[in-house]
Parts: sequence; C-alpha cells; structure tokens
Amino acid sequence: MDLKQKIQKKIDQKTKPLGSLGKLEDIALKISLIQNSLNPELKQPVHLVFAADHGLADEGISLYPKEVTAQMVLNFLTGGAAINVFCRQNNIDLKVVDAGVDYDFENHQGIIHCKIARGTNNILKAPAMTIEQCLQAVEKGKELVQKEHDKGTNIISFGEMGIGNTSSASLLLHKFTDIPIDDCVGAGTGLDDEQIKKKISVLKQAAAKYHPTEPEEILANFGGFEIAMMAGAILQAKENAMIIIIDGFIATSALLAAYKINADVLDNCIFSHQSNEKAHKLMLKYLKADALLNLNLRLGEGTGAVLAYPIIKSAVLFLNEMASFDDAGVSNIDE
Repeated sequence: MDLKQKIQKKIDQKTKPLGSLGKLEDIALKISLIQNSLNPELKQPVHLVFAADHGLADEGISLYPKEVTAQMVLNFLTGGAAINVFCRQNNIDLKVVDAGVDYDFENHQGIIHCKIARGTNNILKAPAMTIEQCLQAVEKGKELVQKEHDKGTNIISFGEMGIGNTSSASLLLHKFTDIPIDDCVGAGTGLDDEQIKKKISVLKQAAAKYHPTEPEEILANFGGFEIAMMAGAILQAKENAMIIIIDGFIATSALLAAYKINADVLDNCIFSHQSNEKAHKLMLKYLKADALLNLNLRLGEGTGAVLAYPIIKSAVLFLNEMASFDDAGVSNIDE
C-alpha cells in the first residue's frame, strides 16, 4: 500500500460515512502528500503582502490614482486594513513587502525593503520591466520564502497591493492562455461599463506591442514587480515542500507565471476562493482548480487566502484528532 492509499484509508476509517467531509477530505489528502506524512502539521503560518506600482495606471485604467498604493501600504503597517484584521483573527504572521512602490518608506517601521524600482513602466511605451528586473524580483520572492521556511514555517499565503495590477493580471492571463482580452478584463476597483471598454482598448494596445514566448519574458513585459516577486515566492515554497494558499485574480496570475516555469507547483497549491473579478473563473478553469470559497471577494491583499485558513486547519485537525471506527467502537456501515 503506497502513502496515498494509506492516507485515504486513514480518512475513510474516521467515524463518518465515506466522503461525508467533502472538500476537507481532499485537503487532508493533499496536505498529507505534500508533507509525506500520515500526521500532517501546520506550522507558523505566514502571509506576505507584496506591493508595487504600475506605470499603466497613468492611462486611467483604475478608479484610484497610483498614490493609493502607498497609502494602503501605510494602512497595512498601522494595522488598519482588512488583511490585518483577518490575520490577527487567525494568528497568521503578516509581513508587508515593498516590491516597487513609488514612495519612500525608509522612515517607516515594519516594512520589508525589496524595491526593484519605483513602479513599472507604462506598457504602452516600454515593457513593464527589463528581464533583469523581472529575474531580480523573482529571486527576491524566493529569498523571502526561504527565510520564513528556515524559521519553521510550512504553510504560506500571498497577497498584493498595486493600483493597476488587475490590468497586468489580465494581460498575463491573455498571453499565457490565449484567452481573448475581452474575456480577461473585469471591473477591477469598480469600473462601470464605459470605463471597462476603455480598459479593454488600452490593454489590447498593450498586448499588441510585444510577443514574447518564454514565461519570464511574458512576466517581464506585462507583469508587475509584486506579481513577479510572488511568482518567485510560489516557486520557492514548492521547492521547500510548503503548503501554498492561493488567493484571487492577481495572486493566480502570479501562479500562472510560476506554473509555466514549473508545472509541479500545482501539487502544493490550495485555491482559497473564486474572486468576483470575472476572469478569475477562467484562470481557475485553465488550471483545473477547485476553489474552496465563493464570497464575491475582489479586495485583494490576500484576504481570501487568509479567510480560508481555518477550513484548511479543520482538514488537518479532523485527520489527526477525529476517532476511527475502531477507536470509538462504532460499527462501520461502509465495510
């Protein structure tokens, strides 16, 4: 009997009808396989929020000006954002990373300084990043995850903040999957129909300018520093056999890039929720992913990933603590 069969037998022997804990059983199996153990553990959960600005925001593709990126980072640092609330609720260690914000945070405590540049280029005028900048961001993401792993973390999630980053995510989805731009674009921060039409027009212009083929080149042309850093973080978490909780539209665009570099990353990913950003459903379908929650979220920050953590914890706890039929002296009607 191989490990997968042993885990499944342990799940099936719990005092319940076969399959009655639904997706919790799938999560328990997945985590046990990731950890190569019949008794998996969740250790020191960490949530990294990567923040960066986007030059394409100058084209009016968001309701908010670029300055909001820095303002929200300051809100994270003082504990006032939704992600702060949910991380506190679930005892998750929140860390905020300046991947490329157009602001000087030198005098602010608690931020991790990884700034590649003060925002990406406007894609209508030049590729978002040079390939060197992109690879630097990927490496920074890997380094950050390695530090957390070295301190004992085995489950990690990622969020983002960056005005304009739904546009980058839409472009990455289009370039990685060939899904038409019209289907890849949604309301973002709350655009109306006319504003969405303008956004589609801008992104079609951007998409037509460059035709890279390698994953890193696509990421450099159309991504953001926070997305590239998150892609590197995902790759390193896979390398370290960590559990990776994937958030919504932006985080999944980073996963798409990581997946194109190493398809095995999906083995370690738990998809927390389906975002209310319409193209996220297409991303999940492309990756053959089944999200745990559908709460109509479109905030970002990794809020969906953190909200799903208690469900993931429940999956591990039932596997480790729930009695088996033999333990409880209960007749197993499924035998």
